[in-house]
Parts: sequence; C-alpha cells; structure tokens
Amino acid sequence: MKQAQQLLNFIDNSPSPWHAVDSCVAILEQHGFTRLLEKEQWQLTAGKRYHTIRDQSSIIAFVAGTQAPSESGYRIIGAHTDSPGLRIKPNPVQKKGQYTRLGVEVYGGPLLATFADRDLSLAGRVSVKNGDGPQAFESRLLRINESIVRLPNLAIHLNRDVNQLGLKFNAQEELPLIFSLDSAQGISFKGMLAEKLQVDESSILAWELAAYDTQPGAFFGAHQEFIANSQMDNLASCHAALLALNEILDKPCAATQVIAFFDHEEVGSCSAKGAEGSFLNDVLQRIGTVLDDGPQRHHRAVANSYMLSADMAHAWHPNFSDKHEPQHQPIINGGPVIKINTNQRYATNAHTEALFVAICEAAQIPYQKFINRSDLACGSTIGPMSAARIGIRTLDVGNPMWAMHSIRESAGADDHDYMIRAMAGFLRC
Repeated sequence: MKQAQQLLNFIDNSPSPWHAVDSCVAILEQHGFTRLLEKEQWQLTAGKRYHTIRDQSSIIAFVAGTQAPSESGYRIIGAHTDSPGLRIKPNPVQKKGQYTRLGVEVYGGPLLATFADRDLSLAGRVSVKNGDGPQAFESRLLRINESIVRLPNLAIHLNRDVNQLGLKFNAQEELPLIFSLDSAQGISFKGMLAEKLQVDESSILAWELAAYDTQPGAFFGAHQEFIANSQMDNLASCHAALLALNEILDKPCAATQVIAFFDHEEVGSCSAKGAEGSFLNDVLQRIGTVLDDGPQRHHRAVANSYMLSADMAHAWHPNFSDKHEPQHQPIINGGPVIKINTNQRYATNAHTEALFVAICEAAQIPYQKFINRSDLACGSTIGPMSAARIGIRTLDVGNPMWAMHSIRESAGADDHDYMIRAMAGFLRC
C-alpha cells in the first residue's frame, strides 16, 4: 500500500510529460544522481550515478557498471512519460455565443468520452522571452491547480440515443473546452498564462499545454485493493523503474543499469526524443566511449545486454469477458504481465520470456502472460522499435489495468510492489 500511495502522489505531481520528468529528477537527485548535459563532454566513473534529459520530457538515468559495457553489457528498463489526451491549440480562443472556448487537438488515442464532465485544468510548458535575440527565451513549467476548463455533456433529452450508440464527439466542433462567460469580463487566455507565470503577456512566445484531471488519485474496493488515477499508462511503469533502480543502489553491479523514459510513445515515438529516435542509442554510445576502450566495444556491449520494455497491460474485464483471449486473462493484483505477440507488436521472445519467468520465480513474484484475441488487432510499445534500432534482446511486460487511455484508469494496489521487485531483479541479472 505504501508504494501504491507513492505512485498516486507521483502521478498527482506529474500532470504533463514535462512535469513527469521534473518529478523523476527530484527523486533521482535525492539519491545522488548527477545531471549530464548532452552538449557537454562527459566524464564518467564506474559505480557513479548520472542522468540526462532531452527536451524536458525524455530522460535517461544510469549507474555505471563496475565492468566495461563490452564485458557485462547494459540492463535497460524503458517506459514512456506521455499519455493520450487533449492539447491546447496555438491559437485556441473561440467565441461561440456568449462563451469563450479553447480549441484542442487530440493527442494519441484517448477515450474521449471520459473527458466529459471532469474538473479539468491545464499543465505543460510555456516558452517565455527573457532578453533580446532569437534564442533569448526560457522554457517554464506551468501547472494551474484550480479547474478552469470543462467539457460538459449534452443532456440526454437532446441526445436520446447516447446510451445505445455511445458518447461521441466531433474533434473540431464538439471538443473545445468551456473557458469563460464573456459577461464575466475576465482576463484573456494568454493574459491568464502570463499572470500564473508572473510575466508580461507580450513575453509569452509559445506553449505546449495538456488538459488534465484535477481529481487526485485514490484507492477503492471493499479492501482498498484497487487504485485509480489518470496517466497510469504509463507513469506507473516509470515510477516502478525509478524505485527499482533506487532500491539496488547499495549493491554494485558489473553491468551498467539504465532506465530510459521517452515522450511521444502515444503518437508513434518517431521524434528526436521518442523511442524510435536516437536518444537511447546516443547515450549508450557515449557511455561506451567513456568507460570502455575494448575493440568493437559497442557491438559487444549490445550482445551482452537486455532491455525490459515496461508498459501497462490489459486486465481481464468481467463485464466484457468476450474481448479477451480465453487462455490468457491477466487478473488485477495477479502480478506483472508478460506481453507476447507473434507478429512482433511486442518484442518478447522465448529467451527473454524465460529470463523474466526465472527472475519472478526466484523472488517468489506472481506473473501472468497476455496475448490478444486472434481476431483483434494488437497494440504496441517501445519494445519492438528499440529492439530493432539497437539490436538488443528485449521483452515487453506491464501491470494489468482497466480503462486504458481513459482520463481515469484503474489498477491493483499490490501489483505496483510486484513490478518494482521484478524490475529490481532484472536490473541485477
């Protein structure tokens, strides 16, 4: 329960990918991790702890192994910092009758209906001018704590078929968020951002802002055995990896232990800071260059390495049991789920599956296996693309959850502890 509560707190403090990385940094620096800048030359020492950030929303942390990477390789846990949702447009203000609305873009594949009638606010980053010249600006994190926007439902009297046909929104016309009543004579949207940041309105140059649910995470169930919050896909995996790495810091390891959290997974990962980009490979190459002077060092290091791609998994849903493969039905609080797909939507193979099973059995951690129904399309993760790009042996795992991509997802309170322990075992293997 303690670690589940820590997870809920971590998510509550991380309403956007940029805030998520900021939360990670706070935890890492409490445990002695030193910041490295990509534009500077790195000096690394075996056994020491480091982290580096790319564009504020992707982060890689590592503990340099006691042996060269070419001899013992890397143990890498990958996850992602972004979640599906609604992002504020560059020119969002829309006047409609007596109301002001904020236009949004749909980011990834959210369950849009779940955003209706929630207490929403905005969080992200804002670029603020701080001098003269084309590069004289800084990026500021912004989180508005109070609810300021809403997506009100249409009354059932005006939408009689909603319970039969489902709640649907036209992304252009019906998703703009209610912001203000014109007669209230409030400040403008940009003026509100300036007020929150305590800067002049004219200094605001750009923003990346997400709508988030202001309701904090909570336990539920007859025995409080479940947890609910936004963004558990995939901040739960990030938090588990952070705690797993921190739990084993007092035990020196021959292999270099790495956790890598990427932005843009929900939109395909094809970006400079996404998992299909160069970030992870760049960091591994630099580690090898500094710590290892062996011949063909990078290729040998990769051949000695494993990667665990951690992303949440679909739990068996008792109300929709026909949507699940009958012989593979992960249960909440039943332990980590090994995700398998013969078409390589997940990167797990017999070798990496066996490794994870052995880790769980040695630590007496329950585990489960998942495949999709054969007549349903399978989602994917960062696992296959990282495996293909770097050539590293990879498996896909995740904790079981309900309502994936809802603004209010739910999972098991016990599973978070199971995953932390399994990840710690993987990092030590």
